[in-house]
Amino acid sequence: MKIGIDKLGFFTPDLYVDMAELARTRHEDPNKYLIGIGQAKMAVIPPTQDVVTMAANAAQRILTVDDKEQLDLVIFATESGIDNSKAAAVYVARLLGLKSNIRAFEVKQACYGATAGLQLARDHVALFPRSKVLVIGADIARYGLKTPGEPTQGGGAVALLVSADPQILALDKQSAYQTQDIMDFWRPLGQTEAMVDGKYSSNIYLEFLDHVWQDYQQKTGLKLEDLAAVLFHLPYTKLGLKGIRQLTTGAEPALTLRLTKEFEHARTFNRLVGNLYTGSLYLSLLSLLQQSEQLIAGDRLGLFSYGSGAEAEFYSGILQPDFKAGLMGVDYSQLLANRQQVSVDKYEHLFKQQLFHAATEELDYSNDPARFVLAGVKEYQRQYLEH
Repeated sequence: MKIGIDKLGFFTPDLYVDMAELARTRHEDPNKYLIGIGQAKMAVIPPTQDVVTMAANAAQRILTVDDKEQLDLVIFATESGIDNSKAAAVYVARLLGLKSNIRAFEVKQACYGATAGLQLARDHVALFPRSKVLVIGADIARYGLKTPGEPTQGGGAVALLVSADPQILALDKQSAYQTQDIMDFWRPLGQTEAMVDGKYSSNIYLEFLDHVWQDYQQKTGLKLEDLAAVLFHLPYTKLGLKGIRQLTTGAEPALTLRLTKEFEHARTFNRLVGNLYTGSLYLSLLSLLQQSEQLIAGDRLGLFSYGSGAEAEFYSGILQPDFKAGLMGVDYSQLLANRQQVSVDKYEHLFKQQLFHAATEELDYSNDPARFVLAGVKEYQRQYLEH
């Protein structure tokens, strides 16, 4: 039985800051951001959006009435949780109008969380072939204004519908993974911005990539030439470029050229959004599916998932005949092009307006065009609504 990603949806708010403008404001050479880290635009998250609303907005783009009836599990991966007890998945289930006889919970392991959710979902469908699982990866990447990590911020949500006989990608059972207790990135309780040892984290990312790729080849017998494309978690897109160069070291020039071209397609959307943390790898998948003209049914895609702290996994899947149908006809290139640019001053203002510790506060959501919004907080309870 084939099990995998049946549908894939994405949401990010309609605001962005231009990275060249941000660089000039920070007295940096724009090419440090545009080329040095590989980012062109960065999503700006207004206070009326958080991981719950972004997740619901992403999921509503792909779910039909029949999908909702078959859903019996919602797995929400995030490292930007809005409550230390209640799972974000529970809020999303209510906003989407899902039935009550489902399981809904939250998972966390930095940027690896959505991949953990995807693997759990595959195993669940293997046991219950008629069921469907909604896996969400939603985050707001925050390192602070005028910090070294500032240009690698961003935010958004991906929604993966996992089922038998998937439209997009049938997942292989075999994968390779590694976990080590490493302090390359962390966010202590009570802190709203992450702490990161950037150079160390990038080096660990590449070390883990080498380890799980070697292990994956030994387990499966597959080689680089068996892959039509390799997808990466992209905290910033230059890191994925280093990854593809590492994998193709010593490879035939034609193979290197082919995989590098597909990587460029895969990082297109990430360049325009920034870091999604848990959703980053799957935004790369979405970008590849919409940007590449070479992919055909039967192609094998390799996926490298990494979460600081640190955990990594390499796995693969086979593209299905109707893989584009699983995107539900949404033109994400156009959606990203239609966003509004904000000034650096406006971006800084919105950055400071996020609701973290407010007990009671109302928000003006009249200018937020999203379907689901955060209307405020009342006695520490977040007020979500559809408008």
